[in-house]
Amino acid sequence: MSEDKLDKLNPDDENKTYRNELATVTKEGKRKWIFPKKPHGRFYNARNIVTIILLFVLFVTPFIKLNGYPFILFDFPNRNFILFGIPFGPHDFFLFVLAMIATLVFIILFTAIFGRVFCGWACPQTIFMEMVFRKIEYWIEGDYREQKKLKAAPWTGKKIFKKGTKHGIFFAISFIIANFFLAYIIGMDKLIGIVTDPPSKHLQGLIAITIFSGVFYWIFSYFREQVCTLVCPYGRLQGVLLDRDSVVIAYDHVRGEPRGKIKKNEDQSNLGDCIDCRMCVDVCPTGIDIRDGIQLECVNCTACIDACDEVMDKVNRPRKLIKYASINSIERKTMFRFTPRAIVYSVLLFILTGILSYLLVTRTDFSVNILRTPGMLFQEQPGDKVSNLYDINVVNKTFKKADINLKLDNIEGKLQVIGKKLEVDPQGIIDAKFLLIVPKSNIHGMVTPIKISVYNRDKLIKEISTSLLGPVNKKEIEKDEKEG
Repeated sequence: MSEDKLDKLNPDDENKTYRNELATVTKEGKRKWIFPKKPHGRFYNARNIVTIILLFVLFVTPFIKLNGYPFILFDFPNRNFILFGIPFGPHDFFLFVLAMIATLVFIILFTAIFGRVFCGWACPQTIFMEMVFRKIEYWIEGDYREQKKLKAAPWTGKKIFKKGTKHGIFFAISFIIANFFLAYIIGMDKLIGIVTDPPSKHLQGLIAITIFSGVFYWIFSYFREQVCTLVCPYGRLQGVLLDRDSVVIAYDHVRGEPRGKIKKNEDQSNLGDCIDCRMCVDVCPTGIDIRDGIQLECVNCTACIDACDEVMDKVNRPRKLIKYASINSIERKTMFRFTPRAIVYSVLLFILTGILSYLLVTRTDFSVNILRTPGMLFQEQPGDKVSNLYDINVVNKTFKKADINLKLDNIEGKLQVIGKKLEVDPQGIIDAKFLLIVPKSNIHGMVTPIKISVYNRDKLIKEISTSLLGPVNKKEIEKDEKEG
């Protein structure tokens, strides 16, 4: 929405500084505490259902195992990850980078089309703050008016009890959240071990989890909406990702302006549908007025939609004065369309997703490479035999120790590993050398094609074609010349 258009929304409003100031900070730079009214309505009910599903997934997933290992694990210290039962290690870093690029493109595409829907419906910060901690606050301290009165009241026994109970529950929930987030890093089995063992055995872990709990408690009890407005980069990106065709939570200023209170026995035919009740402002968890247009503080939580729809029902006017819509659909009455930018993002996302899917589907449990050692020719061996020296590299992408065996397939000969056996630790890498010894009678030229089968114990994991260098067989050359 253009600045000129925004200025016309309420010509009587002399304060046009909302784009230069945060709704939660005073002119003196002090924190302005937000007391949002308790929301209710169809969107809020839908968000409750989504929240229950997401919290169920969050708290149940650490208990799920596949083949004895966590279903999802982000072991950052050891650079080991498990996604949907598939292990990934440092050797899969290129897949991680590609996945991050694809995710970034998806975020850009999704935001360009649907705005900050993720923030309002699926962001952990919003879910915990608005759908968990805020509900507890309403339960203990009451709605926004009671909360304001309680804050302004002197410290009596009643106030101490309410505040103490609330913050005690806040810290307990923060402790639980911190433990479950830790379970995604170290695994639920280790977490249970830490919890059940004496604290002296895991003093570092206890200190770490206490610090994490304190951080979560501070965020949800004090910092709150500042995470979305000051810390989260996603809100800042809106300025470059959104356009006039992006679907966001928007106020229909064409229908709502000019605003005016409902008064008895007064002609209001020249007024819009907005009765300036400010209910949309009262329920906003970031303290903004959605009627001012798109703002970075808006997290698309839909509380203003429910509040406005309720007021419209009471005054017998159509709903959707505030709704999911694009600026162009409001001003020009146009239908949703895929913009050229969205099409480019979609094509790029399709290509990246296709490449990533192919790499994941073709990914094997082991990566094996065998190359003849560079700069080395054949070596004469006793018993009229010839040998070549080879380098072998094996990457074990599984959680089980691998015992690698080599077998020569298409020619009679011997494979002799130099040094210890080829044993590869879980998620480990081994580099070794081996000799391939072949009788000269089996060599019919300078280069002889060979095939080597690689086994993990008795299971074939890969067949590799390479070559063997040998001496020139004069009899074979003379035979070839005669036949030629």
